[in-house]
Amino acid sequence: MKLLIVESQGKVEELKAILGPGWKVAASLGHICDLPEREIGVEPPKYKPLYTLSERGKSIVGRLRDHCARAQEIYIGTDPDREGEAIAWHLARELKLGRDAKRVRFSAIKDSVVRQAVAAPTGIDYNLVGAQEARRVLDRLVGYTVSPVLSRMGGMTLSAGRVQSPAVALVVMREREIAAFVPTSHFHVRLDFSAGQGDTAGFADAKSAWRTWSAMWEVVPDFAPEDRPHFQDHAFAVKVSELDCAIVESCVDGKRRRAPHPPLATSGLQQAASVKLHLDPEETMRIAQRLFEGGHITYHRTDNPNISEEDFPHIEALAKAMGWAMAPKLRTFKAPEAAQAGHPAITPTHWEVDEAGDTDEAKAVYRLIRQRAIASQLADAIYTTRTARLSGQVESKPVHFQARSEALQELGWLELLADEADEEGGEEGQGGASNPVPPLTAGQQLTPAGGEVLAKQTRAPKRYTKASLIDKLEAEGIGRPATYAAIMSNIERRGYVAVKKQFLFPTETAFFIVDQLSKAFSFMDVAFTRDVEAELDKIATGQSSYLATVLASHNRLDQELATLERQGTGAPRFPCPECGSAMRRIPGKSGHFWGCSGYPGCSVTKPDKDGQPGEKETPKDSGHACPACGKPLLRHTKKGKEGYDFWGCSGFKSGCKATFPNKRNKPDLVARHPKQ
Repeated sequence: MKLLIVESQGKVEELKAILGPGWKVAASLGHICDLPEREIGVEPPKYKPLYTLSERGKSIVGRLRDHCARAQEIYIGTDPDREGEAIAWHLARELKLGRDAKRVRFSAIKDSVVRQAVAAPTGIDYNLVGAQEARRVLDRLVGYTVSPVLSRMGGMTLSAGRVQSPAVALVVMREREIAAFVPTSHFHVRLDFSAGQGDTAGFADAKSAWRTWSAMWEVVPDFAPEDRPHFQDHAFAVKVSELDCAIVESCVDGKRRRAPHPPLATSGLQQAASVKLHLDPEETMRIAQRLFEGGHITYHRTDNPNISEEDFPHIEALAKAMGWAMAPKLRTFKAPEAAQAGHPAITPTHWEVDEAGDTDEAKAVYRLIRQRAIASQLADAIYTTRTARLSGQVESKPVHFQARSEALQELGWLELLADEADEEGGEEGQGGASNPVPPLTAGQQLTPAGGEVLAKQTRAPKRYTKASLIDKLEAEGIGRPATYAAIMSNIERRGYVAVKKQFLFPTETAFFIVDQLSKAFSFMDVAFTRDVEAELDKIATGQSSYLATVLASHNRLDQELATLERQGTGAPRFPCPECGSAMRRIPGKSGHFWGCSGYPGCSVTKPDKDGQPGEKETPKDSGHACPACGKPLLRHTKKGKEGYDFWGCSGFKSGCKATFPNKRNKPDLVARHPKQ
């Protein structure tokens, strides 16, 4: 018997069907080892991670050892990425398979791919293992050394993360940009031209030549510089709109080719599913995992935006059957600067299958993946264009205008993705079928039918959505696509961002975290975080070592922590109103509350309100006064057999101990005398 060990139970049946009799397929169910939960688990000078078998891991390893004892050959087929390589190493170590354990990698659960992989096993790639370990250890060092300091400063449990915190910082910086933004009023001018303003000869649709068309005033460079293209002289703009004669300088017909989007890689999938399907990135990745395990798509953790050469003929055959025009050769796309580009883009494993998945959401994600992959190899969409430049004189100053029309001539890839035909937009009057510019000749004089001054205001930058934040993280080289869904989930779950109508709003806690960490720690700098990712890539390719990378980062972190300690934490985030000491968020039987760190000397407490000290509610007047001191009586109730229901004086802390039994929802002032 041959044994193949994979990560997910979901792959087992599909792989059994492919490999056939003589094979046993078993799952590790992900990681079997991890760093300890309640200690850092890595110490200098060698920074060797102290992995421990989880309770679940012990059970799994016991089961796998039984399978190994009956197997003649053992193959480890965990996922083909750094994480999967680390799991393969842990399995080889715990199952005592040695450093020469047979490692197989398949980017799709597909007959030809799987059989080719098991026919040519390799060894475990210890460079990939080292890169995964370095990432895990660096994250551990930041989390376990910085988070306690941050928590002391904030008076509550807070979390710092090597990648998580820069992501929060981006959201905070954007919010501050929006708050500081001052809109600038500026003016555009549109000239309208009506029937007869141009030749109709040779125009595709003679009727459309008589429709109104427009030209927009170009203020750059004659009236505004390129870096500040906002014209603010309203009086002059009015005169431009009243121009009574425009001269045609040129009119050029042409064509524009519009290439399709690349196939989906991990971050692109998360963004597209968020925008088009309104799916959370974490849910998208769960769906993609199921589609991969079911053999419907190739491996979904990749930053390579290109399909494999072997897939081009499959798309070609499909396009021929459907009557779609193909690109003349395999179309390739530029990968992000920091991309590892190991596995191909996400594609269907069976191109002819147009629907897959066990839920409506899964079917939609599969359709998104398949259509983007197919469209990437179809012909360009082709538009016919006409661009006219006009000029005139206003107060002896030359003014220039541009009119542009565009019509879709050949659908190309838009045959498959018709909903993206109108995706591109432009300035009013600057293009599209709605602005049918007729053929014009140089020197031709045109009389505007009218003009309009368009008042505009500059807009503040938009808040991030999860999709646009993922796009920003990838553009900056922060983290890796496979980690983005977890980052989005963490910063929301921990209360650092709030999601409102898909937009990310930083909480007060986020501002505090970013302000404190930015004072001292280099990992908050986007460029530094990007450089660390590049260093991890070097470990993966054998160009750098695990120890050198971790040692340098830990030394820097130690220095920054020491600097922060020397500077002190300053004033408490939430000072006690009585003594000025820091207030701390404390878990209690009925939830969290805030207590003074000067306890027992100071016993001030406050209720917790949205993660911050709140104010105690003032007792409402019950309408029943204490006969002993005149203060309002309060009703005390508690459900259950052991409960109580009585009235007590609200002046209890001032020394009045009067209590009365409850009778028909009123204090029985006669039945019991106040206790003094």
